[in-house]
Amino acid sequence: MPGTPRVLVSLIDEGQEYQRLQGSDALATGERLGFEVSIVYGKGDPATQARQIEEALKGPEAGRPTVVVVQPLAAAALEGAARAALDAGIGWVSLEPAFYLDALQRTHPGKLVAVVTADAQEMGRLQARIVRALLPRGGSVVAIEGPVLSPPVINRREGLRDGLRGSGVEIVKTLGGDWTEASGEKAATLWLRLGRAARPSLIAAQNDAMAAGARKAIAAWKPEWLDLPITGCDGLPEGGQRMVREKILSATVVQPTSTGPAIELVARGLRGETVPPATSLPAWTFPSLEELERGRRG
Repeated sequence: MPGTPRVLVSLIDEGQEYQRLQGSDALATGERLGFEVSIVYGKGDPATQARQIEEALKGPEAGRPTVVVVQPLAAAALEGAARAALDAGIGWVSLEPAFYLDALQRTHPGKLVAVVTADAQEMGRLQARIVRALLPRGGSVVAIEGPVLSPPVINRREGLRDGLRGSGVEIVKTLGGDWTEASGEKAATLWLRLGRAARPSLIAAQNDAMAAGARKAIAAWKPEWLDLPITGCDGLPEGGQRMVREKILSATVVQPTSTGPAIELVARGLRGETVPPATSLPAWTFPSLEELERGRRG
C-alpha cells in the first residue's frame, strides 16, 4: 500500500495499567518510525474486539490498516478476522500465540504473519521459581487467574504448574478475576467470607492488580494474615515494582511490553526484510531470584 503505513493496534482493556503502557509504547514507536498508529481497546470482551477489527477491515480502502497488531482476548475469536485481513493483503501480528497462525503462515506465503510475545509459559515458570524461593520447604498456594479463555491465563497457568512439580508446593485453590484490582479483591473476599478458608502459605496472582486486590481483601477480612507472601506478574515500574518496594507484594514477574517490538518488526517486514515467524521477549523477576534467596537466608 502506498503512503504512510497504517497500523491498527487492538488491545484488551484501557482500564489495565499494562494495556495503557502497551498503547503508549505503540504510539511512541509508530511516531518514531513514521507510521500512523490507531489504538482500540476491546473492553474486556472478545466479541467486541473481533467486531472492532472487522469494522476496520471493511472500512474505506483509504483508511484501512496496512497491518493489524493484536493482543487477543480469546485467540479462537479472531481466526476469521486474521484470515480476512491476510486475504485482503493486510498483515497480522499477534501479541500472543494462537493455534491458527502456523496454518496461516503456510497458506499465505510472503504475507506478514508473526507472533511477538513475552513468553507467558516462561513467566509462569518464573513465578514458580519465586514461589519455590519463598517456600523452600513446600507449602500451599492459592492462585488467582484472569479470564479463563485468555491465552496468557492458560500459558501462565501451565508454566506455574510445570515449575512447581516436585517442589512440595501444592496449588490448593484457584480464584478467578478479570485482571483488575477490584476483581482480585472480590474473588478473595468471597473465598475469605466462606469462613472455612484455611490459611495458605502464599497467594500467587497472574497479575499485580489482582494481587493488590487480594491484599485489600485480607486486610478487611483476615488482617492476621497480612504477613502472607503475595506475588504477581506484569512488574510495571509504578505498579508491581513499586508495590514490592512498599512491601505490598513479595515479588513480581516483569513482563516487557510487546507493541513496540511488534511495530519495529512490521517496519522490517514492510522494507522487504525477512522477519521471524515468532519472537519471544524475555521476562525477569523483581527482585531477582538471587535477592529473594539471600532475603530468605537472612
